[in-house]
Amino acid sequence: MQNLETPYRVLILGGTTEASELAKALVGEPKIAPVLSLAGRTKSPKLPPIPYRIGGFGGIEGLVAYLNVNHVEAMVDATHPFAAQMTDHAAAAAKATGVPLIRVDRPAWQPQAGATWIFVATMTEAASALGPEPKRVFLTIGRNELAAFRAAPQHHYLTRSVDPPDAETRPPICTAIEAVGPFKLDDERALIADHGIDILVTKNAGGTATAAKLTAAREAGIPVVMVERPPLPAIDTVPDAATALSWLMEGAQGT
Repeated sequence: MQNLETPYRVLILGGTTEASELAKALVGEPKIAPVLSLAGRTKSPKLPPIPYRIGGFGGIEGLVAYLNVNHVEAMVDATHPFAAQMTDHAAAAAKATGVPLIRVDRPAWQPQAGATWIFVATMTEAASALGPEPKRVFLTIGRNELAAFRAAPQHHYLTRSVDPPDAETRPPICTAIEAVGPFKLDDERALIADHGIDILVTKNAGGTATAAKLTAAREAGIPVVMVERPPLPAIDTVPDAATALSWLMEGAQGT
């Protein structure tokens, strides 16, 4: 049972809107001592209002050591739905240490009436799904997986990411935009129209911050190549930051 004289030590694996929301909700909460961990993949991450760390742990063994050395009593996996390796490591570390773990698993997007979605499992399949004829392609997959589209160099790509893509990974015909969501529907409509986009490629990240592009694509009558989520280990999940906060508060009370 949690000793109420000392705060409940919590590690939050972050990098998502939900992680930021949870961090803000924990500011000034005397019962919980949180640390938010950021992977450090963006050059200038938005720093949280609670204690934080940046960088990897060094695999499962490194995460286990961190949990033990810092006497972590609960862990929240609020990483991106496509951060499968980190989720795998969190599940393995929780099992090895007995630290309770919950994952914030936002609902996936679903196609609305009138939308044309092409479901694929990998970026290689996404590049192939574009077809042989040259198209103007809007890539909203971040900057780390662009190399797969170098195999389809006939297309003109518009990429959008927080940081600019590396020259050696971007497709040969590529216009890069640096931007951070959330994105407004009117802006997404204008972007698709101004660049003459024929097809959109995205990951099924879910959430509201970047969902407007799907509405804009449906309205414009352009198809969406939807990369489905990778399989994740079977761990307890909650749909949002508010439910994760309730779970933490229960743990802090020793229930």
